[in-house]
Amino acid sequence: MDKKLKLLPDILIKDLKILFVGYNPGMVSAKTGHHYAGKSNRFWKLLHQSDMTPTLFSPQEDRNLLSLGYGSTNIVDRPTTSSAEITNAEFKEGARSLYALIQHYSPRIVCYVGIGVYKAFASAILNVPISRMKITTGIQSENIIHGITDFVCSNPSGLNTIPIEDQLSCFKELKRLSEVHSRTK
Repeated sequence: MDKKLKLLPDILIKDLKILFVGYNPGMVSAKTGHHYAGKSNRFWKLLHQSDMTPTLFSPQEDRNLLSLGYGSTNIVDRPTTSSAEITNAEFKEGARSLYALIQHYSPRIVCYVGIGVYKAFASAILNVPISRMKITTGIQSENIIHGITDFVCSNPSGLNTIPIEDQLSCFKELKRLSEVHSRTK
């Protein structure tokens, strides 16, 4: 699958256990070329505390996700300080690209790292207004792409006010789901 050069390259191989999808690169991630690199981002801490990684990875070790069967991408490629800067047109274009990417790489589970990420993707693909969507964290009742499980966790950004205990609970649930998928595949 050809993609133009990105400031934050995707971490992808076919048949991943889990593909993590964020909004877009933050400024630190774009500058360093590593996913979830912002100082206050809790992504790496949540992965480790939920036992999804054997050690606490640093953003510079993000490519090590592949050895665990995990990958990472974003719905929008353009770096911003805040996801609020992303336009609706960027979300729609990004959703189409992400849909094709997910179909091509066929991960078992797509974990949307942010309720808003999932809403933007689902709204653009299913043509449903975001205002009509009632989404909670966890496994989603319907999959957008047949055969690929949709899972949502809240955004681990330091700007998010959801308690870390709630976020950790979601990542632990994702780990359990991934283990079940591994046994049934």
